[in-house]
Amino acid sequence: MPNSSSVSEFLLLAFADTRELQLLHFALFLAIYLAALLGNGLILTAVACDHRLHTPMYFFLLNLALLDLGSISITVPKAMANSLWDTKAISYAGCVAQVFFLFFIASAEYSLLTIMAFDRYIAICKPLHYGSLLGSRACAQMAAAAWGSGFLNAVLHTANTFSLPLCQGNAVDQFFCEIPQILKLSCSDVYLREAGVVVFSVSVLFGCSVFIVISYIQIFRLVLRMPSEQGRHKAFSTCLPHLAVVSLMVSTGMFAYLKPPSISSPSMDLVVAVLYSVVPPAVNPVIYSMRNQELRDAVRTLPEYTNFQHIRL
Repeated sequence: MPNSSSVSEFLLLAFADTRELQLLHFALFLAIYLAALLGNGLILTAVACDHRLHTPMYFFLLNLALLDLGSISITVPKAMANSLWDTKAISYAGCVAQVFFLFFIASAEYSLLTIMAFDRYIAICKPLHYGSLLGSRACAQMAAAAWGSGFLNAVLHTANTFSLPLCQGNAVDQFFCEIPQILKLSCSDVYLREAGVVVFSVSVLFGCSVFIVISYIQIFRLVLRMPSEQGRHKAFSTCLPHLAVVSLMVSTGMFAYLKPPSISSPSMDLVVAVLYSVVPPAVNPVIYSMRNQELRDAVRTLPEYTNFQHIRL
């Protein structure tokens, strides 16, 4: 059997065996990818161009859109290329890159969602301190901390995973390189090697989750006591999209990694992987724009802004 030094490529799981279904998969993923590019691209452009959106909340939303673009660009283009050209191969370096960037972006995104919960808590519960606690310098530092924590987590997991000897072949039972599937190819006791890294990651995720829950308990306690219906509506309009994005990420991720082995199968794992890695980056822009009038107005005025810039130039 090959070991890790002789593995030059991995074979990914195909969505279908027939050519017609492969092309259908390509078309569906292309539509989802273009929707994600359009939605997140509009958010990035609107926040960058509209001075009314130069606030901490939209600064963090801009970072979230960047992470979503990166997340879906790591897995979907390669899966589309494999379906279009009827191949399964991904190079060893490409597999390492997928694992690293997926963990990097997922960890950074959850840290960023935690910061966004803190932003909503300060804005609603301590509005008089908002400017002093969330100035431009503080926002940049918090965003850098989110990206930095993601990088550290990704380095730990990637280095630990690919330092293991691989002797169970090179076929990965997933349409992208995923750590649990790579570990199945190892011939050593992976549990002891992974224990420390997993404990670190779970501790960070648990701390972030507790912080988000406590923040929203405080927020909802205050909002429900507001005498103004308009004030309650505005508070819910800014909080519910963020809460929906957090719930979508946590629920799909937990189901993917904590589902019982009895219901695990290649087809089930494939569907679940699509739900947690492909759907959220495409759906998040829709969630954030549904109840956000300011963002919708900024997107609608983008053509006027670009025309004005063209005339001025």
